[in-house]
Amino acid sequence: MILAHVPLAEHFGEDTVKLTAMAAFFGVMICAAPAFAQQEEIPKNIADSVGETLRWTEGQFAGLAEAMPEEKYSFIPTGGNFNGVRTFAEQVKHVACAQFAFFNEIEGKTPPEHCEKGGPDKAKTKAELLKYLRDSFAYGNKVLATINEKNALERVEGPYAGPNTKLGIAVTAVWHIADHYGQLVPYARMNGIVPPTTQQYPMAVR
Repeated sequence: MILAHVPLAEHFGEDTVKLTAMAAFFGVMICAAPAFAQQEEIPKNIADSVGETLRWTEGQFAGLAEAMPEEKYSFIPTGGNFNGVRTFAEQVKHVACAQFAFFNEIEGKTPPEHCEKGGPDKAKTKAELLKYLRDSFAYGNKVLATINEKNALERVEGPYAGPNTKLGIAVTAVWHIADHYGQLVPYARMNGIVPPTTQQYPMAVR
């Protein structure tokens, strides 16, 4: 056939050839996308799957606790229905105590009592509370590393989110930090402080 010897642009038109080439290119890219995605690193076990989110949430909370000036640690919001809420300091202490409690239960240890009131730890100043918080996070991550496919569904007893499984308690710990982070964001903004994580990522990312 003569058609076989006619340049494509002359037979179909230059614009059609360009569109066809572009379609082919994007088709190849779409087909290749799963292969590229498979090359991305993902968590390789249960502990890492929970741990990445846990550490991200811990970073949000700790960053906010560090950003709040010490003289504002006694702050309680006003102007709405805030009767009976915790001070900023009490929120930080509660989260630290609860973190120890959750992971004590996973280890089968007796958790601290009355974390709803801050627990038995003597921390009061900003420096003391930040240390208590960081220690609780370090401890939680250490215990989390022991959770695996064999023991993730083992029963856990205790007053904090129990009865549950080891994996269930670990997920609860992530939720709990995130819940109180959300509560403390208004505390910070009412005092002219933008949460560090919010400053770090532009609106387009959020």
